[in-house]
Amino acid sequence: MADEEKVVEEIHEEDRFQYEKEDVGNEKELERAKEDYGASDLQVLEGLEAVRKRPGMYIGSTAEVGLHHLVWEIVDNSIDEALAGYCSSIVVTINKGESITVKDDGRGVPVDTVAKTGLSGVETVFTILHAGGKFGGESGYKVSGGLHGVGASVVNALSTWMDVTVCRDGGKFFLRFENGGHPKGHLERIGDSEERGTTVTFQPDPTIFTETTVFKYETIKNHLRQMAFLNGGISITLIDDRGETPVSETFRYEGGIREYVKYIDTNKIPVNPEPIYCEGAEMVTLADESKIRIYAEVALQWTDSYETRGTFSFCNNISTKEGGFHELGLQDALTRVLNNYAKKNKLAKEDDKNLTKEDCLEGLTAVISVKHPNPQYEGQTKTKLGNSEVRKIVSSVVGESLEQYLYENPVEAKKIVEKIQMAYKAREAARIAREKTRKTALEITTLPGKLADCSSKDPEICELYIVEGNSAGGSAKDGRDRTTQAILPLRGKILNVEKAREERIWANAEIGNMITAIGAGIRENFDVTKIRYHKIVIMTDADVDGDHIRILLLTFFYRFMRPLLDGGYVYIAQPPLYKIDYKGSPYYAYNDAQLEKLRKDLNLKPGYAIQRYKGLGEMDAEQLWETTMDPKVRKMIRITVEDAADAEKAFTDLMGEQVEPRRNYIAENAKFVKNLDI
Repeated sequence: MADEEKVVEEIHEEDRFQYEKEDVGNEKELERAKEDYGASDLQVLEGLEAVRKRPGMYIGSTAEVGLHHLVWEIVDNSIDEALAGYCSSIVVTINKGESITVKDDGRGVPVDTVAKTGLSGVETVFTILHAGGKFGGESGYKVSGGLHGVGASVVNALSTWMDVTVCRDGGKFFLRFENGGHPKGHLERIGDSEERGTTVTFQPDPTIFTETTVFKYETIKNHLRQMAFLNGGISITLIDDRGETPVSETFRYEGGIREYVKYIDTNKIPVNPEPIYCEGAEMVTLADESKIRIYAEVALQWTDSYETRGTFSFCNNISTKEGGFHELGLQDALTRVLNNYAKKNKLAKEDDKNLTKEDCLEGLTAVISVKHPNPQYEGQTKTKLGNSEVRKIVSSVVGESLEQYLYENPVEAKKIVEKIQMAYKAREAARIAREKTRKTALEITTLPGKLADCSSKDPEICELYIVEGNSAGGSAKDGRDRTTQAILPLRGKILNVEKAREERIWANAEIGNMITAIGAGIRENFDVTKIRYHKIVIMTDADVDGDHIRILLLTFFYRFMRPLLDGGYVYIAQPPLYKIDYKGSPYYAYNDAQLEKLRKDLNLKPGYAIQRYKGLGEMDAEQLWETTMDPKVRKMIRITVEDAADAEKAFTDLMGEQVEPRRNYIAENAKFVKNLDI
């Protein structure tokens, strides 16, 4: 009853807004910003201070993720030009020496003088925090992503040098910045040009990015491909110029998010052959009488998958991993339209229970893209859309288009309804089985006997090590810090949950032990605030079986405890591969490169005895502690989901029913394998 009251409350919340239907016949023209974008459109909110001192406040971290975030910020500026209607081509180049060039054919950053700063538009945008044309009103942009005017100056502040070239108004202009954003003189006209657009080249500062300054081609490629999907018709090219032969790929998708859905579903069997496309816009009058225009497009395709978390949502091209009101609007439309259609067309009886949102979401891949002039973000990582007015718009847009599709395509409509009804029956069967046994993993209140728990009850400092094998588990129990470190040994390999329905999972003792130990439930009932450990560490042998166990565990976490990955709570331990005893002291190497360095540093003669660890069980408690578990010296990999859609596709390809995707993956990547223990 409480949930029903909450829904009614949220629906009444919509009464604060007034909606007017908007034409979307030529969406790009409607979203088009003013063409005479000039310096008067740039608004200065505050000066650039302390970015170099606290870079994590602006880009999240100074590790690999933060390094790549620099690229996203400059690319976002070009994408915003595309959203404004003035950019059709973006070229990103990874140069020799690990600098990045981003070139677009947009309007070009304004070159005239900004009255408030007395500087050129280029110098203002690239040196002053919160200076740009992205702050609403009659400024240079109607909608935008990125850091809303922060990105360019932050990237400049965190770079050794940056070159900016602008072509506009018949001229070519240039300005160089050095040593964290200090301009070398002022903007100069260096020639004439019939072209238009902005070219930015920057070199990340190694004194800031101390962990790495090497860009990953695949990471950049995946992000640019996503941008191309979300902005149909825009050409985005990636060039890697670091090798002997340049590598280049171009992404252009006229079908936009429809092609995105088909890409995610590449190796799934579709129920409706082509994605259902929903598009619409409404003018909303807010409580303060101001008006804003909100545009939404959604693509839907049901497949043979059992997964219920196949919704990928975005606002102004920014991924909203934690969902928000646009996802709630989709769920409203699905349950309303599909239940009505099933009963009106005699596919369900009048007295049958209504299909729930979980039933409607099973096997569904959906991409939601919303354009909002003033988005508000909430949640733990500020990736949840908090604009309540979006809910009704998405519900209306999806409801009308989905209903029309179902009536125009009765054969596909029947298959979709049958798929959802099967999900309902499976859910009911699982519920009945749980009620009969009264002994599911979620109902067990006592911790598993195999768990050696830690004495602290503060989740923020507690760690759970999931360890391969009883032998390694025994060493880990003896060598751990009993105050903060808990040990859960695994016996063999857990079930591959990608191929199994829920009822099979309840019968798997190892999975049941993990669910109980972590203590936060699973799937839609998972509550990340209830987890008993803020570090969940997978510790397996450095061999093929260890890798397999690791991917099985990651598949389980992704499908059943996704917030663990979204929140960065899952880690992979990195035990050493080699040990050298030299003059009474142990030295450890975690890879072959470190081993070679140790040989040189210690001046070892050829044939000097080196121990190669085949498994964790070969280490005693002391060795395991000092190499893999001691927080002062250990090395761990933190697992995060940067691109949920690519993660979804990867788990389906590598762990799903279809064999061909795995075979292709092995054929394509076998050449990269250096050490193989079999």
